[in-house]
Amino acid sequence: MQEAEYRRVFESMKLDKAQALLISAAPENDAQRRLIVDLADQARLRAIYPFRDYVGLGGLMAYSVDITDLFRRMAGYTDLIFKGANPGEMPIYQATKFELVINLKTARALGLTVPPTLLARGD
Repeated sequence: MQEAEYRRVFESMKLDKAQALLISAAPENDAQRRLIVDLADQARLRAIYPFRDYVGLGGLMAYSVDITDLFRRMAGYTDLIFKGANPGEMPIYQATKFELVINLKTARALGLTVPPTLLARGD
């Protein structure tokens, strides 16, 4: 999606009085993550993002697989394949390590109080 389309969607959410949104991990969203975080901030929307990068840009929170862990596993598989392993006989790995990242500055700016039990679960 182009920037104008994102702006149109956020304007529509504003008119509909949306209070929150969940951003998908679609590649086009990742390419526009700065814009998405800025538009959510301007609209004062509580947003949950697919990756911690969004939170680093000022987004409220992210809950996702631990990307670093996935890359390590991918490197291990690549090593095995280069050493002659048959990819068709390798087990399929399902992510089991997840991370919750909360931006407390953004939460305060939105007037939110993050419960201590949620903070305790954050990474």
